[in-house]
Amino acid sequence: MSKELIERLYRDHYLTREELVALINHLDDEGKKLLFHYSLQTKIRHYGKKVFMRGLIEFSNYCKQDCLYCGIRASNKKVERYRLSINEILQCCNEGYRLGYRTFVLQSGEDFWYGEDKLISIVKKIKGMFPDTAVTLSIGERGKTVYQKLFEAGTDRFLLRHETASKSLYEKLHPTMDFKNRRTSLNTLKKIGYQVGAGFMVGLPGQTAEDLAEDLHFLKELSPDMIGIGPFIPHGETPLRDAVGGSLEDTLVMVALARLMIPEALLPATTALGTLDPNGREKAILAGANVVMPNLSPTKVRPLYELYENKICTGDEPAHCRGCIEQRITSTGMEVDLGRGDSIQFQKNNSKFA
Repeated sequence: MSKELIERLYRDHYLTREELVALINHLDDEGKKLLFHYSLQTKIRHYGKKVFMRGLIEFSNYCKQDCLYCGIRASNKKVERYRLSINEILQCCNEGYRLGYRTFVLQSGEDFWYGEDKLISIVKKIKGMFPDTAVTLSIGERGKTVYQKLFEAGTDRFLLRHETASKSLYEKLHPTMDFKNRRTSLNTLKKIGYQVGAGFMVGLPGQTAEDLAEDLHFLKELSPDMIGIGPFIPHGETPLRDAVGGSLEDTLVMVALARLMIPEALLPATTALGTLDPNGREKAILAGANVVMPNLSPTKVRPLYELYENKICTGDEPAHCRGCIEQRITSTGMEVDLGRGDSIQFQKNNSKFA
């Protein structure tokens, strides 16, 4: 049955929720091998052998939210908090540009110290200094007006994982947040014109195959430009410290299924996968992922942006990080691309980038 479902998914880019649940629950080693083969072929058909490199800048670990799984949650009083100044952020971009990056991903907790004016100033200065780059923000939920003004200031992309498409699971894990508002925010970002990224974690406590099938159907409906999928890794200073984490294999399966369901999306090989397995990112690339995000943050703050424990690459200088990741990409038979790396969907809708 698995082979038939995988072949139909490869052909039609669609399975019902019930079919996805059956596939997830009964996927054996042979089925995984076939799934990964088809997901890689699908990636190559749409993007060739390119793997896009983005420069990641984690500019603040302050967060007003209290998500049960996150190491920088507001209730964790053991975190040494930090904020990068505008000049420090620009220095990171300058170093990244020198190394060849043409996309900068600015990520933080939900830190409203960086208000509308500060964020607009940061984006405008980056675009003014480096007009041929794309700027991605990953800063959580803001109002529609702020999203609109940041877009007008030059922000190209916005990453906002939906976390889980299960309302009950979302509400359990996010006591300070609202399930409906998360979805509304994603739709608002898309309507404004951003390249939008969504995504979810695999292996969350209480998560079922039905939940994962719902995640894939939500993504199919949203049709985001980017999909971030990573394993749940417990953090010792959270309520889920003793929970069992997600596995590499289960996460790779979801990456591959997402590639087949939404074939034109950009899919990161996440750092969390590299934390679970020294070759985790390479395995994700061979399962259909085509984005990696080496860290450009100052080495002094990297260990402090600890969403989960034992995060890799916290001590590497940007140049070393870039070289290491480039070697990892080429070892899979793929090719490094340091350009903007816009999604196929975006290129189709914006002919000036085609």
